[in-house]
Amino acid sequence: METKVIRGGRLLDITSHSAPYCDILVRGDSIAEIGPPGLASPEGAAQIDATGRLMHAGLMNGHTHSHGNLSKGTGDRWTLELLLTAGPWITGGRQTEEKYLSTLIGACEMLLKGCTGCYDLMVEFPTPSTEGVAAVSKAYADVGMRAVVAPMVADISFFEAIPGLMDALPPALQKDVERLRLAPYETTLANLEAVVKGWSYDREAIRPAVAPTIPLHCSDDFMMGCRDLARGHGLGLHSHVSESKVQVVSGLKVYGKTLTSHIDSLGLLGPDFTVAHGVWLDDDDMRLLGDHGASVSHNPGSNALLGNGIADTRRMLEFGVNLAIGTDGASCCDHQNMYESMRVASYVSHVRGPEWQRWLKPEEILRAATEGSAKALGFERCGRIEPGYKADIVFLDLGAINWIPVNDPVNQLVHTEDGSSVHSVMVGGRMVVENRRVVGVDLVALAADAERVAEKLKGVNTPNRALYDRLESIVGSFCPGLARQPFHINRFGAH
Repeated sequence: METKVIRGGRLLDITSHSAPYCDILVRGDSIAEIGPPGLASPEGAAQIDATGRLMHAGLMNGHTHSHGNLSKGTGDRWTLELLLTAGPWITGGRQTEEKYLSTLIGACEMLLKGCTGCYDLMVEFPTPSTEGVAAVSKAYADVGMRAVVAPMVADISFFEAIPGLMDALPPALQKDVERLRLAPYETTLANLEAVVKGWSYDREAIRPAVAPTIPLHCSDDFMMGCRDLARGHGLGLHSHVSESKVQVVSGLKVYGKTLTSHIDSLGLLGPDFTVAHGVWLDDDDMRLLGDHGASVSHNPGSNALLGNGIADTRRMLEFGVNLAIGTDGASCCDHQNMYESMRVASYVSHVRGPEWQRWLKPEEILRAATEGSAKALGFERCGRIEPGYKADIVFLDLGAINWIPVNDPVNQLVHTEDGSSVHSVMVGGRMVVENRRVVGVDLVALAADAERVAEKLKGVNTPNRALYDRLESIVGSFCPGLARQPFHINRFGAH
């Protein structure tokens, strides 16, 4: 078991808002000991010089979509429902190579921006495949990043899921969107079972999970099938719940109750369940989640970009919900930068109202982006730099302009850092980023591959783009109409 000792660095202390000098002894993939400078180390231990570096626990992305990395910057002024309409255009026609490449792009960006693990809700149409999930998993393994790979699945199309939307389409468009139907849920469950049974990666690094995408997009039988599959194999469950007002209004029409109440009645809630977004959760929803020990991945940048509103994260914490932080996919957030997500999480909590005592504290945000996200991902020994925890450590250059001067390192990490100070990153005791370069990845070659593939997919998806153009005005007027209907809470920035 290889032993390393990290010397000369400053270790972030979230509680005291300080960063004292210390040495860290790493044995194998875990932290063995932390002590003052000059810490004794075994003979022959590899020495890592962290002079001039601030060390913090690797950030964990509580919610992303690897398929979005090839379509970053594509959308402009999209609501969530327009993004879902654009899905076939911006993510269609992917072969195994493109699935691997898109994941690799996102993994490199996350590592270069201090993120060592993520919850990836990847998608394949019309149903997940062992080859596709393997390609995504291999990309994370190749760069040495932790990941939960959760195929995002459904058996009801978006146009069938929103009450009245299909009827609002003219007959010709109804016929066109019929080709977007998904596989029968029995087929998808069988494919998920095959993925799980054939899993070959160490689950301490890369593990599977199940992601019924949105309750409205899944029949009750399918949701319960996902529940049984996940619980039978000890996997996590992850779903977009109450992300937009359109979802909650539609949920009341379909189920006669909130989405959270509905999935609770199906037995899905538990410590292994993560809600993505949760912008329109009410107090009863949050109480249910907290009572079940469930998590919410707060994705403030995506919530703002798609116009979904501002989640009440303070209330979530008060109800005992485990709060994680995520970026969402690059097609609806345009980056995979967890430092940015932390900063936006702080800012949007401030604009909820003038009661400054209820604003999220920087230490709460940082803990959500590390310990909270690690808990949501199911990585029990990640998210802290302490003995017994995995050696997932980010080394920031204190000579970078973001850290001149160093005043309060916790506040500056949340409000000032933008990823440009990341010098090196260690995951499981192994350096995966050194001197601002991802080990083993040629970014020039990666860029060339991405440009080639993007041009190819542009041609392949020309019909899907044309279909989106025909649907945009209808979806873009029908769904905001639903969002204008009365609801007992408001999460928008204005009434």
